[in-house]
Amino acid sequence: MNIVTEPKITGKPIAEKPHKRPVRMVRWFIIVGTLLALLVGGLVWFNYFRGQMIAQFFANNKPPPANVTAVVAKSESIPNLLTAVGDLVAVHQVNVTSDVSGRITEILFTAGSHVKAGTPLVQLFDGPEQGDLANYKAQQRVAQISLDRAKQLAERQVGPQATVDTAQAAYDQASAGIAKTEAIISQKLVRAPFEGDLGVRQVEVGQYLTAGTQIVSLTDLSRLYANLTVTEKQSSQVKVGQTVRVAVDAYPGRTFEGKITTIEPQISTDTRNIRVQATINNPDRILKPGMFATTTIVLPEKPPVVTVPETAVDYTLYGDSVFLITEKKEDDGKTSLTAVRTFVKTGNRVEGRVEILKGLNPGDRVVAVGQIKLQSGMAVAISSDPPPPIPAQPPRY
Repeated sequence: MNIVTEPKITGKPIAEKPHKRPVRMVRWFIIVGTLLALLVGGLVWFNYFRGQMIAQFFANNKPPPANVTAVVAKSESIPNLLTAVGDLVAVHQVNVTSDVSGRITEILFTAGSHVKAGTPLVQLFDGPEQGDLANYKAQQRVAQISLDRAKQLAERQVGPQATVDTAQAAYDQASAGIAKTEAIISQKLVRAPFEGDLGVRQVEVGQYLTAGTQIVSLTDLSRLYANLTVTEKQSSQVKVGQTVRVAVDAYPGRTFEGKITTIEPQISTDTRNIRVQATINNPDRILKPGMFATTTIVLPEKPPVVTVPETAVDYTLYGDSVFLITEKKEDDGKTSLTAVRTFVKTGNRVEGRVEILKGLNPGDRVVAVGQIKLQSGMAVAISSDPPPPIPAQPPRY
């Protein structure tokens, strides 16, 4: 019989044995950490290097200067002009009408013809008036005979003075009837009130014409009025006798000159404008009443001002500006040209040139052609192409 004895149990706890990390795992973490640090460092260095290279590339890669056409601002006396819009009206123009009613028996004019003052135009039926005229003339003859006989008897103291007075009254009454009838007959023959050109005929033979009905228009084209308006501020510059140049769309490139003959003494309270009227000779009769006209008043000359071509000024909502060409020396000693945007104050525009009231001096060079591709401070090169002609005329198709 085998007796199994148990180990002796004491009250001391059993201590656990410490586990040691394998050397291979520690080495692996060290290697991975080193590789990650190298990778991150490489990325950071690559980004820094790329930024430096890009900056160096743009610093060394300057765009070539833009070719522009330059002009020199100069001091000159330009015409002092005041431009306004208006229309043309005839000095003499009327719609020919009849003073009395009647039936048209004869038309004595040709539509569109030129007539003299007093030329017969339309004949109305005047048969009854012609009969009355013959009656009054007969009465006048009888009254004349009676008056002569009564005067002879009165001179011989045979007849009374009352008979002479009665005969004289009869004669005067017949003469008055003749004058009245002749006036009515003259009204039945419509004549041209002045020399001019007739328009379109508005009546026909046999038509009953009432008083005041238009027969034909009559216009004197030898002289015309140009009616225009100027502002209250400009009214002090306008004087009677100043020259006015008129341009109409019907004859582009041609101007007609006249003189200011009338200035309205009152200023309109609605528009604060004043009406001005100029008289223009029209010997060729090519200007017509009703034409829209662009008028230019020639004012007294002003002192010389700085001017540049219109193409050199850039008009924007922020103000008017030009590209001023300046010179500067580079580090290598060479001279370069730079276009700098310069804001200016402009005045009148006359014949393709603009007054520069502030911002430029005589002799300054500005860009006349090529501003669209420019930015302030950009390098430029002056082209050999000539500047645009003055005044610049748009192409006509």
